[in-house]
Amino acid sequence: MTYYDLAIIGSGSGNSLVTKDWDNKRVAIIDGGIFGGTCLNVGCIPTKMLVYPAEIGHMVAEGKVLGVDATVINTRWTDIRDRIFGRIDAISEGGRKYRAEELENVTLYEENARFTSRTTLETASGAVIEAGHIVVAAGSRAVKPPIEGIDLPQVHTSDSVMRVDELPRRVLIIGGGYIAAEFAGIFTGLGSSVTMVNRSGTLLRGQDSTVTERFTDAAAGLWDLKLNCVVQSIIENTDGSVTANLASTQDNRQESIQIDLVLVATGRVPNSDTLACEVAGIDRELDGRVRVDQYQRVLSDGEPVEGLWALGDVSSEHQLKHVANHEARVVGYNLIHPQDLRASDHRFIPAAVFTHPQIASVGLTEDQALARGSRTGVATVLAVQEYTSTAYGWAMEDTTGFVKLIAEKKSGRLLGAHIMGHEASILIQPLIQAMSQGLPVAEMARGQYWIHPALTEVVENALLSLNVDPTPGDPI
Repeated sequence: MTYYDLAIIGSGSGNSLVTKDWDNKRVAIIDGGIFGGTCLNVGCIPTKMLVYPAEIGHMVAEGKVLGVDATVINTRWTDIRDRIFGRIDAISEGGRKYRAEELENVTLYEENARFTSRTTLETASGAVIEAGHIVVAAGSRAVKPPIEGIDLPQVHTSDSVMRVDELPRRVLIIGGGYIAAEFAGIFTGLGSSVTMVNRSGTLLRGQDSTVTERFTDAAAGLWDLKLNCVVQSIIENTDGSVTANLASTQDNRQESIQIDLVLVATGRVPNSDTLACEVAGIDRELDGRVRVDQYQRVLSDGEPVEGLWALGDVSSEHQLKHVANHEARVVGYNLIHPQDLRASDHRFIPAAVFTHPQIASVGLTEDQALARGSRTGVATVLAVQEYTSTAYGWAMEDTTGFVKLIAEKKSGRLLGAHIMGHEASILIQPLIQAMSQGLPVAEMARGQYWIHPALTEVVENALLSLNVDPTPGDPI
């Protein structure tokens, strides 16, 4: 048995815990996957490096209405792929080498591990580790539904689809969440024909209802959208393509389509089930997540376990890198300051879907705000502002973009913001700041200059459209 002051399960956001505070202490990092975790290797970063060239393809296609007749002659998939992973693989390997070979106080175990008690772990090769503190940052993984043919080589998840050797001509995407929407936008923009199969009648069901409805309508114009539908089987053809057999969830109507590549984007599950959490008495949520308190301490029978911490996808309902990074900062501080624990702040967590059109959101949806108002008696107001209500929206000839804001009528406090359209993830940032800093609607709208005629005016106009009660001293 080898003792460490700190053992970290996972090399994603957990890797950032190894700071100068641990220079004179022994640290173990344990990860059986690719060093650097999901975001770096198979998530946020490589997908956005695909989104950007795909967005160029979308812009070219949409130029005709503006008087620009242009065509994408070709997209060099291998060049795009190799640019992405030529950079990412080097970063991953550099991080692995730094931890494994250059830091004398850090030992990297490139294998999986399981709890054998609350303070000990055993790796897949049989190494036994004891640690004063164990941080569970094991992340999550893509899942495949039990469909006949789901393990054929033409069937991928987000873990493998970005490394295929050529751009598929025909793509079938199973799922209607953010991963499905992002890859549909990517493949369509790069020139593939995309079919999306979704069990329910709308896409992005976790979004605000206006976003869900409008995005589903917009998506129907970009790819072949098969709603209320499931894939029953996938059969390999002699020419290397596959046949997907579909069925309606409403009337069981059957349909078969030929495609070249299938992307399964039906969700991710936390890796907690690989850790033998029951041996350590670790509490888990119904969906498998490790239960933690506000300080990121792991719970057992509802009580925090000394020396056990968790962060990121393995314990958080928000499968977002910026949330994992925030929680890592909290855990990092609390490890060093046990008498002055700080809590994670999960009040205003923003998220973006880098599809086409782009989507960003923070705070309550309209339905959540109305339900809150019914419970508390606090009246809420909302406003929907179209991109086309601004000069820049006119310049774009935009047909889908909008900003939707929700606020308390009396206090003017912003409760939620939802944007669909060009650069939504950028436009929403000042609204996130306003919510985080408690800036009321009137002060945000009129307490600063807004550049004319920038697209940000759509945010300004949405704020001004909210029918909040005036208060003395409001800016004019």
